[in-house]
Amino acid sequence: MNPFLSKILIDIARKKLEKKQVNKPVSKKQIVPLVRTFQVELSHAVKEYIFIIIGVFSAGFGLKGFLLPNHFIDGGATGISLLLEHTTSLNLGLLLVVVNLPFLILASRTIGKKFAIRSIAAITLLAIVVHFVNYPIITEDKLLIAIFGGFFLGSGIGLSMRGGSVIDGTEVLAIFLSRKLSLTIGDVLFLINLLIFSVGAYVLSVEVALYAILTYLAAAKTVDFVVDGVEEYVGVTIISNKHEELRLMLTEKLRRACTIYAGKGGYGTSGESYDKDIIYTVVTRLELARLQTEIDKIDKKAFIIMGVVKDLKGGMIKKKPLKEEH
Repeated sequence: MNPFLSKILIDIARKKLEKKQVNKPVSKKQIVPLVRTFQVELSHAVKEYIFIIIGVFSAGFGLKGFLLPNHFIDGGATGISLLLEHTTSLNLGLLLVVVNLPFLILASRTIGKKFAIRSIAAITLLAIVVHFVNYPIITEDKLLIAIFGGFFLGSGIGLSMRGGSVIDGTEVLAIFLSRKLSLTIGDVLFLINLLIFSVGAYVLSVEVALYAILTYLAAAKTVDFVVDGVEEYVGVTIISNKHEELRLMLTEKLRRACTIYAGKGGYGTSGESYDKDIIYTVVTRLELARLQTEIDKIDKKAFIIMGVVKDLKGGMIKKKPLKEEH
């Protein structure tokens, strides 16, 4: 890391420790792990915001380069904003913020304030991009508009999700309702978009609504490609010599249930083996970035295996989202 930045982090760590232990000297041994934690948080934050920025400009290109000039709509909060833009004189950038605001308030309560703040920043940036950036109009072919408009919009949504935020708040509503009702997130999203497309068929035309469905399908498949889908859970297996610290981090700091397997290391040619606990937990895709950050703080060399979990039954996975520090 840059020496100047390292010095700043050391100073911040020292001041934070001095506030906690008044009248006691701060040792280097105390500063080093805190600085390492700051470094991990900073590097992850930079990577996540790069994803968000690229995602916002991709979504902006899908909207202004394809959908807006040809009066197309999409699903979700973006689709609602586009419908309102067609039927009122309000600016799309303003509508994107206003329509997503209730979903972001819900996100702050169900996922975390940090996630909601990051999403507000992403949606605000998208509104600015849509209002001020002049993208070229690529084509007037309706089929190409539907497919590639959906592709770039879906890429933007997917990249933003990988950065730990959303630029379309209906995913948050779908997660919330799936916990309350006996429906999957995919079912909830389908019902929301069915309503939007029905209104689009009435207000605009049936043809526009049909192309909107094609746009939505292209966007949804692109999101699947980028982040494996918002409705899927991820099973995470963690193998590390610092398994006890990781277990405490999961159960006490993140308040996430986990399962511990007794295991033995089998690496090496000498035939030596040693006991180690193997940790298994399940998180949603939106919570994965937070979990990876916390694991890196404890052990950057931890061996992590992630796999998509298609079906879940029982347990508390839908009732206890990761808690963030405020």
